[in-house]
Amino acid sequence: MSHLDILHFEQLKKEVESRYLENHSPSFEEISKWKGIDIIYFQEDLRKIAKGNISEKTFYTYFKTSPVTKLPRIDMLNLLSVYAGYASWYDFKKNHLFADEVLQEREEAVENSATGDLIPEASSDSRIAQKNEEKRLPTSSSETDENDILQKSNTDNQVIKQNTSSLETYDTQDSKSAFTVIKKYVWLGISVLLALAVGLLIFKDELFSKKYYYSFIDADRNSKINAELQVQILKENESPILYSAKPNEPFVYTTKSKDLTMVVSSPYYRTDTIQRNLETAPEAENIELKPNDYAIMLFYYSKSITDLKKKRVSLNYLISDNALIYQVFDNQFYGVETMDKQRYINLVTLPSTSLENLEVIDTQTNQSGKIVMIKFKIGTNEENK
Repeated sequence: MSHLDILHFEQLKKEVESRYLENHSPSFEEISKWKGIDIIYFQEDLRKIAKGNISEKTFYTYFKTSPVTKLPRIDMLNLLSVYAGYASWYDFKKNHLFADEVLQEREEAVENSATGDLIPEASSDSRIAQKNEEKRLPTSSSETDENDILQKSNTDNQVIKQNTSSLETYDTQDSKSAFTVIKKYVWLGISVLLALAVGLLIFKDELFSKKYYYSFIDADRNSKINAELQVQILKENESPILYSAKPNEPFVYTTKSKDLTMVVSSPYYRTDTIQRNLETAPEAENIELKPNDYAIMLFYYSKSITDLKKKRVSLNYLISDNALIYQVFDNQFYGVETMDKQRYINLVTLPSTSLENLEVIDTQTNQSGKIVMIKFKIGTNEENK
């Protein structure tokens, strides 16, 4: 990658910025200062014009820093070039050549070899090998007959000596003493005891532990909770241990303790602390959780794309005018952004495909039933390259 490519990319960013400003009015004219809803509007315009998309993480990586130290992938460069009005990244660079810059295109040359069969001559090495082979062959029939005579032997007059020595056998069991037999069985017994001790140390948790199955039920709907739950196991003089209970599946906990204290929480259900005496508790149990109606309504209004006017009225009634609203970002450049009530309502009522990944992290309400705190994030499905 040359420094000229970096300069070309900075030029492309300026043209992308100018193209967007033709029909939109973001919070700042400089693309490096865009964030939040400005980025979402830009993603929608990019999908509309160039038929492609870039994630929020990619935007922060390549548009928040100037100049950049590395180029995006070629498919991303082509997408931004199409948005700026060019056929491709190569077409953009061709229209913005610097002094003495030459773009080299790949060319494939096809070479046709001359027809005709050539018969190779025998090499000198093959001729030498042939001569050596001829030297190893017998030169006359007399030499062959002489070799045959030397190989023949007359076994008719040979004297066979018979071995008349007798073989004596003895029983090894007779030489074993009673002490040797006892010693053998003593070592065998010690080996068995050691093997049992090692097995007990390895599998003692499984031998003395017991499994308990807890299914979580929606208290209002009397149905299994179709959402992931966070389960904290509390032990005396120990830090909490965090587990995740999968949707529509029982939470399985293996322990050898005599009591259990666990805290179950979820953005859409009220946090509950559950204590059990495991000496008398059943192995399988259903536990009811009270739903957090305000969080569920926020989730529903954010996902629904019908009757936007009615949705805006409902959100305006549910959320307090002085509510604290946080958007959490999954990137290294920007962690949390705060927004007011009206901006949040504008964001979640925007008919955008980005809201498919909206997730409510936490909510809080006051005594009047108004939502005074919302924490949410918009996830991304882009794979890490």
